[in-house]
Amino acid sequence: MNKAITDGLVLMPPPFSAGLNLWSREDGTPGSGSYQGQPNAALVTNDQDFAGCLELQKTEATQKLRSFAQTPIQPGLYLRVTARIKAVSGNLPSVRIAAWAGDVNGANVASVTQTGPSVTLTTYGEVVTVSAIISPASRTGVDLAWNTSVVYAHVGLDLTGANGGVVRIDDLVVEDVTNVFIRKLMDWVDVRDYGALGNGTANDTAAFLAADADAQGREILVPSGVFRLTSDVTINSRIRFEGTLSMPSNRRITLTRNFDLDTYGQAFGSEIEGFRRALQALFYFTDHVTLDLSGRRIDLSEPIDVAAIAGLNTFAIRRVIRNGQLNAIAGPGWATEEVTSVATYSTANNFTLTGVANVANIPVGSLVIGTGVGREVYVRSKNVAAGTVELSQPLWGAAGTRTYTFRRFKYMLDFSGFETLQRFELEDIEFNSLGLCSGVMLPVAGMTMRFVSCTFNRPLDRGITSTGTGCQGMFVDMCQFLSNEQAIPALDRTSIALNINANDTKLRNNRVVRFAHFAVVNGIGHLIHANHFFQGDESGQGVRRAGLIFTQTNVSTVVTGNYIDNCFIEWGNEHDSAPEWNGEFSFGGLNIVGNVFLAGNNSTAFRWVVIRPYGPGHFLNGFSLVSNSFRVINSTIDRVDAVDASIAGLDMTQARNVRVEGNSFNNVGQRIMNPVMVTHTQNTAADTWNVSAGGFLPFGGRVRMVEAVVPEGTITNASNAARYAFPNATPGTGAQGNEVQLRWGEALRGKAIVTMRMDIPT
Repeated sequence: MNKAITDGLVLMPPPFSAGLNLWSREDGTPGSGSYQGQPNAALVTNDQDFAGCLELQKTEATQKLRSFAQTPIQPGLYLRVTARIKAVSGNLPSVRIAAWAGDVNGANVASVTQTGPSVTLTTYGEVVTVSAIISPASRTGVDLAWNTSVVYAHVGLDLTGANGGVVRIDDLVVEDVTNVFIRKLMDWVDVRDYGALGNGTANDTAAFLAADADAQGREILVPSGVFRLTSDVTINSRIRFEGTLSMPSNRRITLTRNFDLDTYGQAFGSEIEGFRRALQALFYFTDHVTLDLSGRRIDLSEPIDVAAIAGLNTFAIRRVIRNGQLNAIAGPGWATEEVTSVATYSTANNFTLTGVANVANIPVGSLVIGTGVGREVYVRSKNVAAGTVELSQPLWGAAGTRTYTFRRFKYMLDFSGFETLQRFELEDIEFNSLGLCSGVMLPVAGMTMRFVSCTFNRPLDRGITSTGTGCQGMFVDMCQFLSNEQAIPALDRTSIALNINANDTKLRNNRVVRFAHFAVVNGIGHLIHANHFFQGDESGQGVRRAGLIFTQTNVSTVVTGNYIDNCFIEWGNEHDSAPEWNGEFSFGGLNIVGNVFLAGNNSTAFRWVVIRPYGPGHFLNGFSLVSNSFRVINSTIDRVDAVDASIAGLDMTQARNVRVEGNSFNNVGQRIMNPVMVTHTQNTAADTWNVSAGGFLPFGGRVRMVEAVVPEGTITNASNAARYAFPNATPGTGAQGNEVQLRWGEALRGKAIVTMRMDIPT
């Protein structure tokens, strides 16, 4: 920095050879006396040490020498005034740099120091250099620390001590030495000052560490160039990149004060490499739990293998990635891998395929497709030597040897390399798949993964996939899932927003648009609350698909406050290798409470709650359908419930604890409830009254219990004589088992209110 160059400032006083009339023997102010014609001052041109100089005899207590020229003083400007002087004869004086400080009105600023350190001359003929630094800044190294009221100076020197001595003085020099103070003035240090070369080949690691150690609160500047670091480096100071870094893929740089995508992207010259490096550091840096993507977009042409980048297969400390967009761009890295192989399945070893041909080529994480395979069954691991494949779920109907297809989707963030990962969170991230790839594959095992305020935009196949138990305790909150298949009929869609294999997940406040399915759910203890998922299409009288699919019998799950739009809840046991009932818990633990069910332009055969047993002998044992609103627009449907008996039906003779009440039905032909209260009018006297529940019992149930019989009005015999008898009741009569026989002991007629149940409430 040199303002004489940059701002055109004139700093130097005139040389003595220009005339002694330019030099004052007082303060240098206009009107003060000069050295022109003074008997104690003369120009010397032939001095052996000085090309031209002033010879001056000290005649006053303080012999002043000041330039009449005004030297500018500015904030941020540091001036060094230098004089070279030697004693010639007589008494040896002391010398010091001095300057008169003037304000904007030309008055002296008397409050500031106007003389520098004093140096005593001790030898004749020895050239002594004296100097002082002048600046408005009060900093270490400044001799004349002035303030901003000083705008100019008359620079020079003073001779003090005994009179009579003669000295010779070389031309005074005024220099801009602001650059001397740059490192203290600026809040950064340059890695080049510590030996960094930035040539792309030299190892600059030591220089970076030295700059960090010396920064002491200042920022580190990495200037233009390519700086190679060959070791793990942690920078504890703020850092700014104009150049870029080159590092081996297994080496990490941790920027503790700039842990964000902006800085890492600048450091490595691209946002994708910056993201990889920041993600790598996230797993090793204990001071930060959150990687901020700075609200930026990262273009991906292939999956991010998070475990490979981290160099870990287990991790159990909370980490968060937030605030950005992952954007898929076309590339071969997104191509789905598909392998067909013959394998054998036995229910005795129900998570394993054995004798798997071509097992080495089957990718871990592949979707398993074949006869007798339930939805969302994945390859959890494989053993090439043994020829086996571990499955995420058992197969319901695949015993024996057959051909399977293994389809490996590609995901923007793939955590499947982690054997265990816990407490990893993704917040406010848009997975912009654009129909090229899927969103996130979870770790093989782990717990409490968390997705908050994320958007899954047009995943090709899946939004979130669990291939094992990495979904244990997972949170999916306030996310949007926007299908890539919105324009095609619901029946033709194949994409799924997410699947669950483990327990205790929370799906809350999500919006899910036109997938084949919202969620395929195994495990128990789930809370599914306040989601809006809709799967309609533009087809008139169109076929609808399941929104929620439960794949085991006893789910211990609450579905409440959701908006279930043009799709239905399917409840089956397709992830059971022995799907027939064998004394285990049967269909129970599902509570569907306070939801809004809507459908329109659909077939009259559409149903909102469908139970699909994959084996015989099952029954309802603990089910609630309470306080829901069912509404059909632009069409009607027959009823809201059904048992899909295409494989097996339900044993209605064992139903227990079924509660269906408080629901509202609009454009639904048959309401359902349990218990059912029927008013029966017997116009012809009869000993036995057959009271029908009609179609009111859910799922085509049969009457298992009569709770109450209350005659309304007078019960009479054929002669109209009042009778006060009370009947016995036989439930489950009639061809469908949905009737009750009331036996009075004699032929009677009248009206009775009968409350009957399809279950035994034990």
